Amino acid sequence: MTGRALRFSWVPGKFVVCRLPANALLPDWARNGLFNSVTRTEDELSIVCAADSVPEEHKPKTLWACLKLEGPFSFSEVGILASFIDPLAENGVPIFAVSTYDTDYVLVNEDLAGIALQILQDAGHALLS
Repeated sequence: MTGRALRFSWVPGKFVVCRLPANALLPDWARNGLFNSVTRTEDELSIVCAADSVPEEHKPKTLWACLKLEGPFSFSEVGILASFIDPLAENGVPIFAVSTYDTDYVLVNEDLAGIALQILQDAGHALLS
């Protein structure tokens, strides 16, 4: 394995990544669940949240599994996220990453979650139960 071995856990549930217009109000459904992330730019409002919270008219087809890297990590540490996602990229597993002050979350397509888990463990990362 190249990089640092990390510990990670599954965030329970299925998640979606939604895109709304940049000027849209933040919908109530975006605030539900164990994990959600909202990012507004001049181009869009991106929402990551529990799939069962999203109304059908906003629900994308792709469902995601969410993996939490067990931090916290200092801002001075480099290569944390890369050491986790590089093995996935090398094996063709697309990801969607979200970073917080303390840690990183990596979403993988739910259909590829089992493969992603094996790839990560083969790379030396440890799934916590």
